[in-house]
Amino acid sequence: MKNSMIHKLFTLLILALFASSANAQVKKGSVLIKNGTVLTITNGTLENTDVLVKDGKIDRIGKNLKAPKGAEEVDATGLFVMPGIIDAHSHIAGTSINEGTSQVTSEVSMEDVVDPLDVSIYRALAGGVTSIHLMHGSANVIGGQNETLKLRWGTTNPDDLRFEGAPRTIKFALGENPTRGGRSRGIQPQSRMGVEAMLRNTFNDALKYRDAWNKYRADKSSRKVAPEYSLRLETMVDILEGEVLVHCHSYRADEIYMLMKVFADFGIERLTFQHANEAYKVAPELAEFGASASVFADWWAYKLEVYYSTAYNAAILTKNGVNTSINSDSGELIRHLFHEAAKTQKYGDLSDNEALALITLNPAKQLGINDRVGSIEKGKDADIAIFDKHPLSIYAVPQMTFVDGVKYFDINNDAADQRIYIDPESTIQDVQIFDAHDHHLCMEGANVVNFYDLLNKQ
Repeated sequence: MKNSMIHKLFTLLILALFASSANAQVKKGSVLIKNGTVLTITNGTLENTDVLVKDGKIDRIGKNLKAPKGAEEVDATGLFVMPGIIDAHSHIAGTSINEGTSQVTSEVSMEDVVDPLDVSIYRALAGGVTSIHLMHGSANVIGGQNETLKLRWGTTNPDDLRFEGAPRTIKFALGENPTRGGRSRGIQPQSRMGVEAMLRNTFNDALKYRDAWNKYRADKSSRKVAPEYSLRLETMVDILEGEVLVHCHSYRADEIYMLMKVFADFGIERLTFQHANEAYKVAPELAEFGASASVFADWWAYKLEVYYSTAYNAAILTKNGVNTSINSDSGELIRHLFHEAAKTQKYGDLSDNEALALITLNPAKQLGINDRVGSIEKGKDADIAIFDKHPLSIYAVPQMTFVDGVKYFDINNDAADQRIYIDPESTIQDVQIFDAHDHHLCMEGANVVNFYDLLNKQ
């Protein structure tokens, strides 16, 4: 027994050393950003203000601050300093998106398919983005677990991108995506009412599973037999107990309202609707439930489900007290989220602070990381973007992007092989304005029959 205990302690010590070594590999920077217009999000706009960063954290915000020895100095005179942009719905930096073999795949996780070499990470940094929510696709009613990442470009270790301590999240999906998959594969559900039935049946199975394990643990008999272990149901139990946050693909108001009723029946409180094009129709109900919404600025009409949309969606939700963010769901649009946020000033007359919160503090709240990022405050992570003009201006261009105080993008030191167009010396380029493969990748890899193509095949 004594030797066994020593062996366990030795194993734990080795694991702790490995964990310490892994954490040490993540760089933390020190920098003094001087004389900028600081858009704090939580404490207004501060003119001619310095931001001092020490070891990856915002140490002080004020005037005439002094840089510690060895720290980089950035002259931000005439520039705008804001929190790093957070994309609450992304599929970049992942080598696969959907596990489409079942309508419930809560046992899989995007953490296993993180690709630190995806050049889209660098391109997102060039748009001021510092964190993303790498999501499973929407081929299933209950999909896989997602992964929140920091865009620490340049590493070859996927674990270096993980947002340490971020809550676990999972992808659900309503409507046509999972039902189309069901019809294609001949499995349930094949209708919207079948989606609700599957949700309720799966949560009831999780309750039975939890009860069986609680009974087993309470049994003092030496002859007790453990229930069969299921990672799928373990994850569902964690959702019921509030340990996993649900982000649900949705479009129509009726299905949004349906999921809130299901969650209320099972006592689940944390819920963010993704896309949510018709959320404006049930904005008061969303606010009453406490649900969040992560929406597009003005992207719709790509299928019938999203026909009844409006560019006023984000503003209506915001004015009704719903925590709202704007996301990209795109390897291209992710570079322009500050422009997407600005659209809410044309469509809804949101203030500068309300519009910028849509891509900073609000998505941070939806991901449960707002104590670390989303605003420029003392003690928070130094994830910062610097723009040459106000970021809500159509003329704004990101100049530098920092993650944990480390500069990962500098427009004045932009390597040619990381640009959108590889050869910057080329005089003639075949420019493609819209590439469908870079957009709306929620069904990537799902192997679902496209009936439109099938019917129109010559």
